[in-house]
Amino acid sequence: MALRWCTSLPVLLLSYVVCSLAVEIQSFENTNILRTVELGGSQVQITTTFAIKALQPNAKTYTLALDVDEQEKTSWLEVRLKGQQEGLEMAPREDDTGRYVLLDVTLPKALAVNGTANLIVDSIQTGATFPWPEKAAQAADQALKYRSDLFVISPYKTVTQKTKLRSPSPGVISHTTPKNVESFTLGDPVTKSGATITYGPYQNIPASANSKFLDEHQQRVIIHYSYEHPVLEVTKLKRAAEISHWGSNLNIQDEVVLRNAGPTLKGQFSRIDYQHSSYYKKSVSHVIPAVTLHLPAGIRDAYYYDQIGNVSTSRLRTTPSVPKGSQANQYSFLELRPRYPIMGGWNYSFTLGWDAPLADSTSYDSKSGKYIVEVPVMTTIPGAVVKEAEVKIVLPEGATDISYVEPFPSTSWMFTYKTYLDTSGRPTLLFEYQDLTIKHAQSIYVSYKVPFSAHLQKPFAVSAAIFISFMFTLVGRRIDLTLHKQKVQ
Repeated sequence: MALRWCTSLPVLLLSYVVCSLAVEIQSFENTNILRTVELGGSQVQITTTFAIKALQPNAKTYTLALDVDEQEKTSWLEVRLKGQQEGLEMAPREDDTGRYVLLDVTLPKALAVNGTANLIVDSIQTGATFPWPEKAAQAADQALKYRSDLFVISPYKTVTQKTKLRSPSPGVISHTTPKNVESFTLGDPVTKSGATITYGPYQNIPASANSKFLDEHQQRVIIHYSYEHPVLEVTKLKRAAEISHWGSNLNIQDEVVLRNAGPTLKGQFSRIDYQHSSYYKKSVSHVIPAVTLHLPAGIRDAYYYDQIGNVSTSRLRTTPSVPKGSQANQYSFLELRPRYPIMGGWNYSFTLGWDAPLADSTSYDSKSGKYIVEVPVMTTIPGAVVKEAEVKIVLPEGATDISYVEPFPSTSWMFTYKTYLDTSGRPTLLFEYQDLTIKHAQSIYVSYKVPFSAHLQKPFAVSAAIFISFMFTLVGRRIDLTLHKQKVQ
């Protein structure tokens, strides 16, 4: 089970009763904790391995602890057993100090005394890095900073703990050296090897999910590193998916506000300098010249325009539809090349849309008489974080018995949307999300029924519109609006 942090999470957290950790502290012991941080741009991926040992019989609930600051930056978190792909069930709750969040993880099988297991905690942080310096010249290199806590806190005693921070390049400019950790290590508190900064190993760490340990020993570490790729953010994404049974078509349109979250451009932009660097193939790390997207197979009539109009520099390479159940992983490739290079701090707004055969994403359950449509939450822009997303799914007119399944929690509404030639309007679902990453590129499944009479609403509406127009024309030709009739001599 993956946990998606969202704005509604505090309500969920407050629903759990705060309980004592006295029993839990005696339930397990961490024989080893290894945290690996893969530094990046707008996304930072963290993998933490907990080697745990049960100290009591029938130990089945292991408790993780997250610092509040870490919880706020975590957009995706999943816990699983080593060697398995399926996530474990989690239940969040708060401690009485409000300084950290607890996650009760249910093990698939209770452990006996001295029984061991390895838990893998995968998470993605967003908004965890920031450019430093905050402003950079057009041809300057780009560098980012990342802050983290030194110790991985836990309600259990930890025998050994180590943290590795890996920069995408060997260009590590600086890193923090921790202080007052002599009681936990006999060697160097931090070492550097190429692009990897290692904190620890630290031994014999007591239960750290408490105010006393946090006040006395917890401290922040900062790593300053070079980053040779643009830092992408989608500040706003509006996706509209319209389902048409008459046209057997699924239309998806995205309104995107793309932002370069790298260092703000210092001084004026020079087109000559940019063309010069492009001619000699000297790429500038904080400039976005183009973006390549993976779109679904079998799409047609794709369009891409911005506030000025159609952007002819884009290029689309389509692939045919993939049969359902096929293991083939095929995409249509779209290269978006904006009208101008997107410098640090600049925004670029554009609209992207396409049509796809409805049969590629829809199935019919003959027993229940329901259609089931799969609608992707978003199209992934490599390396980008979607800060705010709005997904609107417009169902056929007359659809009833509507239900849906989401891949992760959201704020959702249902209303009626009217467009041309509609009579009663189309049922519409609206979902709102925040801080979406590549892990959130999943699908919403919507099921509904469409009675036979609903299929006839559109033909009747079109026939009625044509008939009314014909009658107005027929009557209008017979009306004489002349004010003064001329007399025939």
